[in-house]
Amino acid sequence: MTKRGKRAKRFIASLAVACALAFAAALPALADDALGDVDTPAAGAKAQTSAASGAQSSGEVDTSAVQVSKDGDAAALDGSSFAISDFSRAQKGSNRSIDGEYRGYAYLIGQGSGQVAQLVAVDDYVVAYIPQKMAQERSIDFSDSQTVDALKKLFCALDAGQSSGSVPLTNISTWYFTAQQTYAVGAVRFQFDQDISGKTYALVIGADGSDITDSENANYAKPSFADFGVIAPADSVTITAAPTGLAAMSEFLQNLDWSPLWVSLRTTGIAIVFIVILGLLAAYFCLNLSPRVKSIFDAIFTIPMVLPPTVCGFILLFLCGSNTAFGRFWIETGFPLIFSPTACVIAAVVVAFPLMYRNALGAFESLDRNMLDAARTLGWSNAKIFVRLMLPLSWSSIAAGMVLAFARALGEFGATLFMAGNYVGITRTIPIAIYFEWMNGNSDVAWFWTAVIIVFSLVVIVFINLWSGHTTKYRKRSE
Repeated sequence: MTKRGKRAKRFIASLAVACALAFAAALPALADDALGDVDTPAAGAKAQTSAASGAQSSGEVDTSAVQVSKDGDAAALDGSSFAISDFSRAQKGSNRSIDGEYRGYAYLIGQGSGQVAQLVAVDDYVVAYIPQKMAQERSIDFSDSQTVDALKKLFCALDAGQSSGSVPLTNISTWYFTAQQTYAVGAVRFQFDQDISGKTYALVIGADGSDITDSENANYAKPSFADFGVIAPADSVTITAAPTGLAAMSEFLQNLDWSPLWVSLRTTGIAIVFIVILGLLAAYFCLNLSPRVKSIFDAIFTIPMVLPPTVCGFILLFLCGSNTAFGRFWIETGFPLIFSPTACVIAAVVVAFPLMYRNALGAFESLDRNMLDAARTLGWSNAKIFVRLMLPLSWSSIAAGMVLAFARALGEFGATLFMAGNYVGITRTIPIAIYFEWMNGNSDVAWFWTAVIIVFSLVVIVFINLWSGHTTKYRKRSE
């Protein structure tokens, strides 16, 4: 090796090491950014959560004695004079200006001022606000340990059912209780029941009016989630226990929205017809091309299999939307290609087509060319050779490609969501249903559809293995 080659080799090695070290240094920041929608503290920033008066610290809250309704929106505790109803959890808030003025990290409350208790979790503590009138009517005394313990148990039991895999309320040990609309913990100010332009918010802001989610802020803090609920007399809240065993399964299946299954089967059933036809024609088209031209078309036909589905969906959305003459034409004719069942089919065809194409092309290329030429000398046309000779001899690979393409189209998510959206009964397929059901806290429904996809995938794999074994045995017997 020449000296120049050695220097180049050393330079490349040094560059690789530098890139690896830079990537390793960036990993902690990337991982922390992925946890939420607020900034992470910069070097030297200090999160202040100095204890304020009234702090309640405890270990993990025992919620075993709490009765939670089957819908997860109400709870009662034996021996408590109050219960909680109309419970909801906000996983994220908004950090934008409201009516042209920055008011802090905001959680929108579904009910009017003074009608709902509000809990806001920030870092490792939570501030629980009970409206003063509500606290007086329910005889809630924050200095009474039994009352505070009952509040914790009720809210923790309800929150556990809607945490959706994020930080549950039971993991937070430090609680602050207040009946005042403004409450400060260190340099962080909480403002509850804030009426702004006809809407009610819970706000988290720096005591100096600064954005506490800014990584450059010395008082940096990260709002995690917020819980809301109405504290009502225990005898006014009816707790309907959730069924168990077979009764629970029966009720679950009866109340399940089956439309994602029908939308997925309809979409995939229509798409597989186009996938098979287009895949076979594309493979036959590339069969007789020169190597250079074939490599170009092969890259074009295969690229949807390499690109991320979201990229495919974005490109399809651009091409079929109002941005292009092609998309505007279909919109003006009353047959839009986006956000419709047609969009689901197009997305499925694009992402699954390469599987059919690659299997068919490989099968056609493995055929004996002398046999095809012999058929032509007998006067067979190209169409007759394709139908009577090439397809039967390649059927095992074609069938495998069909099954793989069907499974890929059934499991398509990214491109479908981009191009077709999430419309229940119209474009919501099983993968889209899994994502949105989980985001909405319906973990049972998400797990059910996940199991359906897993079972179907196993069936596809078993089918391909059995078909391949059958074809291998047939060929061995023929030999």
